[in-house]
Amino acid sequence: MIRSILLICIVFVPSAWGQQRWTIRHNVPLDSIELSDPSILADKNTQMYYMTGTGGMLWKSKSLKTWDGPFHVAKTDSASWMGPRPMIWAAELHAYQDKYYYFATFTNRSVKIDTVDGNVIERRACHILVSDKPDGPYVPMQDPEYLPADMPTLDGTFWIDTDGKPYMVYCYEWLQNLNGTIEKIELKPDLSGSVGEGKVLFRAHDSPWSKEKDKNGNVGPHKVTDGPYLFRTQTGRLGMIWTSWVFNVYTQGVAYSESGTLDGPWIQEPDPITPPNYGHGMLFRTLDGKWLMAVHSHEVIEGRVHRVPHLFEIDLSGDKIVVGEPYHP
Repeated sequence: MIRSILLICIVFVPSAWGQQRWTIRHNVPLDSIELSDPSILADKNTQMYYMTGTGGMLWKSKSLKTWDGPFHVAKTDSASWMGPRPMIWAAELHAYQDKYYYFATFTNRSVKIDTVDGNVIERRACHILVSDKPDGPYVPMQDPEYLPADMPTLDGTFWIDTDGKPYMVYCYEWLQNLNGTIEKIELKPDLSGSVGEGKVLFRAHDSPWSKEKDKNGNVGPHKVTDGPYLFRTQTGRLGMIWTSWVFNVYTQGVAYSESGTLDGPWIQEPDPITPPNYGHGMLFRTLDGKWLMAVHSHEVIEGRVHRVPHLFEIDLSGDKIVVGEPYHP
C-alpha cells in the first residue's frame, strides 16, 4: 500500500472488539465498496468468498457479485509492539495446513523508529495472525515480531518455494532506504514466526516502467515498491506482480524469476500489465476454477483518495500472465 499520497484508512480499536460500532450491510455490489488493497480468498470448505484489505475489515460473498459486511476479524494484542490501536494495511487471507492465516501490515503511530529526509518513520511491520475459520477471529501466534523493529516493512504475502519451505515476501519501505526493495524471509513450518534474516529479491530502481523526477528534475525509476504477489503460469514459470508509480499514475508491472525460485534473478517486464491507475493486485481462482485478478482503482476526488475493488480476467496458460477484460460476475 503506497504512502506517496494521502490515504485514509480504518484504525482497529481493541476496546471495540465484541462491540458493533459499524453497520453491517447486505448485498452490496463490489463497485460500491471502498477498499484499498483488496484480497479475496475463495474457500472450498465453506463455498464462500472472503475479501479483506486495508482497514482490517472482512466482506463475505457467495457469488463475487454482492457482498455482506464489513466484519472486524483481526484481534491484536494491545501489550505487543503494535500498541492498543494499530493501523492495519494490505491484509491478505491464506489457507494453509487446515488453518487460515491473516498476513497484514500493522503500524503503531506512537512509536517513531527513524527520521529520513525530514520524514518521521513510525513503527510499521508485517505480521501474521491465525484462525481456525476463514471469517476469524484472527489472533496472534508465537513470535512477537517477524521482521526487525528498526526497519519499516509492509505488504507481506505468502509463498511456498521449490524447497517446500514457507516464506513471507514483503516490501522494505522506501521512506527509510530511499530505494524500496522486495524481500523474502523464511517462516516457521506453522507460520508462527520467522527464521533467519530477510534477503533482497529486487529493488524499486530495477523497474524499467516506473518513473519519477528527482529534486533536480531528472527523470529516473520510481523509489516505491508495493503490493507483491506471486504466481506460476501453467508452464511453471514463477512471476511476481507488484506496483509503483509512473509520475503520479498508480501502475502495476510484473517480474519473472529466471531460476523459477524466489532467489531469482528477477527480470522486470518493460511495460505495465494493467490499465493506468489500477494496482496492488492479487490472483485467485474462483470456486468454479476461473483465474481472476483483484486490484483497486485509484482516483482523487475533491482532494480525497478513492479506491474501489475491481476484478480482471487472467490467462496463465502460456509463459506469461495476460490480463484480460474487466470481469463482471
